[in-house]
Amino acid sequence: MYLGMDIGTSGVKAVLADEAGAIVATASRELALSHPAPLWSEQDPDAWVDAAIGAVDDLAASHPRDVANVRGIGLSGQMHGATLLGDDGGPLRPAILWNDGRSHAECERLERRCPSLHSIAGNLAMPGFTAPKLLWVARHEPEVFERVAKVLLPKAYVRYRLTGEMVEDMSDAAGTLWLDVGQRRWSALLLHATGLDLHHMPQLVEGSEVSAVLAPEFVQRWGMAKGVLVAGGAGDCAASAIGLGAIAPGDAFLSLGTSGVVFRVTDSFAPAPASAVHAFCHALPGLWHQMGVMLSAAASLAWLSGVMATPAASLLAPLGDSVAGPSSVKFLPYLDGERTPHNDAAAAGAFIGLRGATGRDGLVQAVLEGVAFAARDNLAALGHASSAISEVDLVGGGSRSPLWAQICADVLGIPVHRVEEGEVGAALGAARLGRLAATGEDPAQVCTRPRRLATFTPHPSRSAAYDEAYHQWRKLYPALKEFSL
Repeated sequence: MYLGMDIGTSGVKAVLADEAGAIVATASRELALSHPAPLWSEQDPDAWVDAAIGAVDDLAASHPRDVANVRGIGLSGQMHGATLLGDDGGPLRPAILWNDGRSHAECERLERRCPSLHSIAGNLAMPGFTAPKLLWVARHEPEVFERVAKVLLPKAYVRYRLTGEMVEDMSDAAGTLWLDVGQRRWSALLLHATGLDLHHMPQLVEGSEVSAVLAPEFVQRWGMAKGVLVAGGAGDCAASAIGLGAIAPGDAFLSLGTSGVVFRVTDSFAPAPASAVHAFCHALPGLWHQMGVMLSAAASLAWLSGVMATPAASLLAPLGDSVAGPSSVKFLPYLDGERTPHNDAAAAGAFIGLRGATGRDGLVQAVLEGVAFAARDNLAALGHASSAISEVDLVGGGSRSPLWAQICADVLGIPVHRVEEGEVGAALGAARLGRLAATGEDPAQVCTRPRRLATFTPHPSRSAAYDEAYHQWRKLYPALKEFSL
């Protein structure tokens, strides 16, 4: 048995996978977000630990024999979060998350300080990344910055609490702007640009390598055997790729989680900062990937659900499994700013085209379409960076909706495949990495593709209508930019 834990933004998921690769059981615990100021997004690091332990407690209670047979554990996590630890290993402040936009000015400062940033880190300096957050802390909370002994990413902090070891994998480390992504090692030059040194960083391992051994207290708590190995793991998107079997150059998927991602595997380091495309290490040695990132994908629907005090499923149900054509209302899904292609932390969301006759269904459809249009922006950005993507698997919470899948197919103009276990892809990928660390098997034998449950193909007339609607939608961001925060 193998255990995967995904430390997400809205919750922690834990998955048990057997020797055949099938999911035996899942458990989850919710997490709360804090927004203490405009553009800020924070979480309590210890809440991740409590949720992870609680999720495994649930599995141990419902499947004690399976949990007792766990041989390897893998961790996946939300990327970029700055978890600042003091000499005692405790957090100095709440973690600053991936969707936090406060460090825009520090990004400009970092770009000036380090002209070689793009060629080394493979990415633009964006507020979501970790390095600018540390510059912000140094400027606004100097008393905290002076006490920083280690900087960990979310899943690395959970690993530390479960094992006592401070270790990070290459895929997650690539999202800090401190990694030499091509060489897969920390860059002393980039660290120095933010007032840090190598001793502030955890040890690096590949995602499929052993990083640590589960601490005795948790071995006893969960009834496991001694010597349970913990893999390096992966950032959430790279872990999702492992769960989808996306380990060959050209493999691609679209994730509609809290954030949205268009992901493509590459066999070499291929930076494309001009398109605001991310170039990161993959979770397996010798592989990299490119990503376009939307900061608010399923989060946009969750926001509307909260505003309307109506569950998302109830909002979607009246629209059925397809719509006749584009909504007359347009939605910009920039509730937390945007990365690809705009790199604008101050970008704001908007509804455009409201009329007295506009009802709830029109707003819901507009949100689904706005996220799909943003995904098309990302697809175009990756197309400029490399060869075009001809089909995608669909994962994340948004993959539950056949309507959203069909809208994505019509808007993107390519087939979209809904896959088995698409909602737990990152946790499943983490479990697979735990297996690889424990067994040393060939990744190609373990990281197989999930069964495709349905394929959504572009409908010719709707796709043509969405093509026109997309070009009109593209005009909204520059027109409304001056009204952003």
